Amino acid sequence: MPDFMDRLETRAVKSRELALYRDLKAIIAVAKPRAPGLRRLMRMAKIVEFRGKDELAKFPVLRGRDMALLREQEPPFGGLNATRPGLLRRLFPNVLEGHAKDWWGAARAMHAAGFTRGDIILNCFSYHLSTAGHMVESGAQVLGCAVIPAGSSSIERQLDAIEALQPNAFCGKAAFLDLLLQKAAELRRDISSIKKAFVFGAPLSQHLRASIEGRGVRVRQGFATSMLGVIAYETDDADGVLNEGMIVNEGVILEIVRPGADEPVATGEIGEVVVTRLNLDCPMLRYSTGDLSRIIPEVSPCGRTNIRIKGWLGRADQAALMADRTLLPSQVIDIGARHKAVQRLRLVLRSENAKEALLLRAEAPRGAAGLANELGASLRDVTGLEGAVEIVAPGALPDDGKLIVDERALA
Repeated sequence: MPDFMDRLETRAVKSRELALYRDLKAIIAVAKPRAPGLRRLMRMAKIVEFRGKDELAKFPVLRGRDMALLREQEPPFGGLNATRPGLLRRLFPNVLEGHAKDWWGAARAMHAAGFTRGDIILNCFSYHLSTAGHMVESGAQVLGCAVIPAGSSSIERQLDAIEALQPNAFCGKAAFLDLLLQKAAELRRDISSIKKAFVFGAPLSQHLRASIEGRGVRVRQGFATSMLGVIAYETDDADGVLNEGMIVNEGVILEIVRPGADEPVATGEIGEVVVTRLNLDCPMLRYSTGDLSRIIPEVSPCGRTNIRIKGWLGRADQAALMADRTLLPSQVIDIGARHKAVQRLRLVLRSENAKEALLLRAEAPRGAAGLANELGASLRDVTGLEGAVEIVAPGALPDDGKLIVDERALA
């Protein structure tokens, strides 16, 4: 059987949901009097008292530009922090860290990657004005692992440290680990002590995974951001074989919403990853990672019962500039909301005869008379730009979460 970190990973789905919203309710009750930014968001959402799931759904999704505006209005953290800055453990530009055990939620992901008590970890994430190095440190402390704080030191110094200290584990970006292994082979340096790795910060391609594991290092990846810590992580089945997708971390409420909007997509459909993290120091409610993914409906073979996502499937911020106008996914959603017959839309930016052109492709059933003209009018009204309209059969557009596609570079 797989080695679970604790019973939280295998609890009943309903039990987890009840516990998450119970804890979130308690956190908001404590944080609300201390965090003016949280109070403003609650007023905007017309929430007098937070009770649970229904109230959370009323909160607007916070995206990067929203957070920037909040921080500008009330520096340094937009009034969302319930703990005063001077009482926190660390402060980063736009991000904070509290004193709670495993504040970033890294230990569970590292444990799933095979890290255990007594391991020596070469930590190649930066420590300076960056959160990643400290994420690894917090997880290692919980697991009982020693850490070599290698950071962004030169390849030569890293190789010297590995030969001298014999780490058996690596944390950092996958591309750097691959480079480290290549350089060691070229320079005939012995770093064979490293047997396992936990990586995040950039997608791990199949080619990169094969290159690393071909040199004898078992590698597993996580999905993490500086604002939210570790959101999800890879797991193995009972035979040690890598499972599809990633398990969502405990203490995290994850939603997949329509890119640029607030409402969830259907289960299994690609959309924007939105996370609520249970954190008393700075409650993050419905914060967008800016990344695309989808939920895998089937239960994971690893035995963990939490939601499983496919992993990183691209960026959700599909804004594009055309004729001095910024086209946004929210505008495409606005157009679709005006026409009940439309099932899915995609706005395509193209180059035709050395000129820029817009094409709005719309999924709709046959017989929707006059729909193309109506959509063309809505396109002009919402964006201020003229464009062609193409009606296609339901299911004809790719299910990839993209509302705006820029094909001008291809032309």
